[in-house]
Formats: sequence, C-alpha cells, structure tokens
Amino acid sequence: MRQKIVTFLVLAFMTAAFCLGSKYLPAIGDKDSAPNSHVSNYYIENSKKDTGADNIVSGTLADYRGFDTMLETSVMFVSGLVVTLILVSEKKKGDKKK
Repeated sequence: MRQKIVTFLVLAFMTAAFCLGSKYLPAIGDKDSAPNSHVSNYYIENSKKDTGADNIVSGTLADYRGFDTMLETSVMFVSGLVVTLILVSEKKKGDKKK
C-alpha cells in the first residue's frame, strides 16, 4: 500500500512540474522562438544546396541529423530485438513446464 502512495505522489509531482513548466514554452509557430529564428531558416534556405535533396524533410533527416536519426533507429531496433527475445524465451519456458 505504501508503494502505491509513493508512486502516486511521484507521478502527481511530475505531472504538476510538466504542466507548470509548459507555460514557459514558446507559442506554436512563434517567429521569435530559437528554432524559428536560427536553425529553420538555415535549413529552408540551404537544404537543396547542402544536401541535394528536393524534399527539405528528407534532406534534414538524412544529412543534417543523420547520426541522430541512425542512433534513434538503432535504439528502436535493439528494443524490438530484446522484446522479441524475451517473448521467445518465455514461450520456451512455458513449453518445458508442460
């Protein structure tokens, strides 16, 4: 019972912190926010020249953020592999019990 109360209090605190912190985020589409005033303009103006891709999103993911995208994909692959291995091992354990 004590563990449930502690879990609830931690979740309530985290929820309150996120809700209170969200009021300091810039408004969606705010032209004065950091991404819209620095990075986005560079990507839009130079994507075709730097990456050679006709699509700005593809060029950004493949060239500007290539390592980040590769690592995210690797993490998702390893996570899926681990889940598959756990499910297969549980199935084999279940077969041995019969």
